[in-house]
Amino acid sequence: MRPPSVDAVARSLSDLGLPHPLLVDAAREAIAAGDPDSARQRATMVARALLRPVINATGVLLHTNLGRAPLEVHHPARYTNLELDLATGRRGSRSAHAAALLARAAGAEAALVVNNGAGAVLLALAALAAGRSVVVSRGELVEIGGGFRIPEVMAGSGARLVEVGTTNRTRLGDYRAALDDDVAVVLKVHQSNYRIVGFTEDVGLAALAGLGPPVVYDIGSGLLDEATPWLTGGPPRWLAGEPAARQSLERGAALVTFSGDKLLGGPQAGVIAGRSDLVAACARHPLARALRPGPLVLAALQETALAYLDRRGEDIPFWRMATTPPAELRRRAERLAAAVPGGEVVDCASTPGGGSLPGLEIPSVGVALAGDHAAALRQAPVPVIARVSDGRTVADLRAVDPADDAALGQALAAAAAHGRGSGDSGSAG
Repeated sequence: MRPPSVDAVARSLSDLGLPHPLLVDAAREAIAAGDPDSARQRATMVARALLRPVINATGVLLHTNLGRAPLEVHHPARYTNLELDLATGRRGSRSAHAAALLARAAGAEAALVVNNGAGAVLLALAALAAGRSVVVSRGELVEIGGGFRIPEVMAGSGARLVEVGTTNRTRLGDYRAALDDDVAVVLKVHQSNYRIVGFTEDVGLAALAGLGPPVVYDIGSGLLDEATPWLTGGPPRWLAGEPAARQSLERGAALVTFSGDKLLGGPQAGVIAGRSDLVAACARHPLARALRPGPLVLAALQETALAYLDRRGEDIPFWRMATTPPAELRRRAERLAAAVPGGEVVDCASTPGGGSLPGLEIPSVGVALAGDHAAALRQAPVPVIARVSDGRTVADLRAVDPADDAALGQALAAAAAHGRGSGDSGSAG
């Protein structure tokens, strides 16, 4: 029997809403495999692989696989004064907008924005220490997400690594013994994604600053101020011990570097903030152009920075989610569970995620279903990413926007009606 034409099969898939060339690809692959009827499944898989909104019911607020901090930014189809000084009509600077606002919020003389946190460290070391030595504690030679390691980032910058101390104990004398005329920078790295406890010792910023070379402190997560003036209730207890940009600069850091999409609650970006002369040196380095972000990122960061300066923490989705009282989550969970066959209100624990505050748990409330429904929830019209634990599927509500409760309820009800699940053990936690 003669197989159908590629064009006919592709036209039969038009209801999927994909561009015609992608439908043609799916049809051609299905016919080549001798199974024309599989074209719809192939095209559906292509559609589901595209970027799309999902409901994060994992309890991990800064979920790396889900884009870390959620953003709500409205950007009109207009030109912007990205690099134009409206007062003079001459070329301006990309740092005159979001970067300047972040510097103000962090108590820094100046700031520079690049495309991610690792890029901020790379640029700072390349600009300040290429061909020279950088001293860092062995206990701070961390590996961040994706297998990137501080020694490798440093090697890429052209700086030479000088390790001091041991994994668990580094003293001021260790740093002092390593100093010579070749040392350009002392690097301090926050152990943001793990903890060393027990017989430990490290050196504070004030003592490191007294050694002479500028101290660059990679604080990682992007907390701007440990006092959290943007939150009406003051800093949550779970933030205790997390380094903040403002206080790190006050205590002696010459520069701080951090990510934009973690505790800052903005888009993926990297920020270098601190002394104006050092920030200017970073901005002049050739890598600065290669690492610079585009106008969409800068616009999102500007909105985020303005919310901080205006003390509107509720307008930053991460802080709104992180500080929602458990009682409010429980009320939402009770409404959801009442509409879901077999749904049960459960206490659970959320985590900041994104390599921030390891081991920390934030009390939360969710809805549980007996069995493993993770795969079925991922196939919902608005995919739901939940976690599976102790033989049941838990939808933690802390990272779920209340506007998504209806879609979450429909997905849970459909999964419950489908049965106890297919045995998928993936939790995407």
